[in-house]
Amino acid sequence: MTEQTSGKVAALGRLVLLRHGQTAWSESGQHTGRTDIPLTQEGKRQAKAAGERLRAQFPQGFADGCVFSSPLRRARETAQLAGFEPQTLPALAEWDYGRAEGRTRQTIADMHGAAWDVWRDGPDALDPSMEGDWEDVLPSGEHVMVHNGPGETLDDVYERVEEAIERVGLLLGSGYNVLFVAHAHVLRILTTRWLGVDPHMAKLLRLDTAHYSVLSMYKGDRVIERWNC
Repeated sequence: MTEQTSGKVAALGRLVLLRHGQTAWSESGQHTGRTDIPLTQEGKRQAKAAGERLRAQFPQGFADGCVFSSPLRRARETAQLAGFEPQTLPALAEWDYGRAEGRTRQTIADMHGAAWDVWRDGPDALDPSMEGDWEDVLPSGEHVMVHNGPGETLDDVYERVEEAIERVGLLLGSGYNVLFVAHAHVLRILTTRWLGVDPHMAKLLRLDTAHYSVLSMYKGDRVIERWNC
């Protein structure tokens, strides 16, 4: 389903990025990479509202085969509540925070013995003694298993997201709009890959829960058309 402007089919489609709705850990500030936690009730409400905003912005919707989601539960739930049936795309999984997974920045600083920043330092700067498996109990009472392994570097994620961009290249080139439903950090890093800039720039791109952004082409350049809507 291509977008039309003045009766002409657009040469290239738009790549729409939707972050999942609120989770218990997005509220508590715990690093949420590969731990498979659900949306909160507020997160579910946010997801439905995001679907309404997307339909208002893209009234023609997204064609079959043009909606993709991270394999993690919070992203898949968001896509479905927003009114879409996504294909799973593993390259859209959130950054694997490794030894930082499930922990707040303060907890990590206490364990690490110094201030730590995921963008500056990465998971591999943390001591291997922080690795292991443990169980957390969400405010809802649900128990989730947390794995702290070595994790991924920022460069690892920057390379991985190119797989997602390449996966939809033909769709975009044929004029189809494509929707990615995933996570804050991976979508911000994907944006820097789209732009061809240093992935550390992703730190400067705020993306709130259940907000969307639009990447497109302008005069031959890859650009950000809308952000955090």
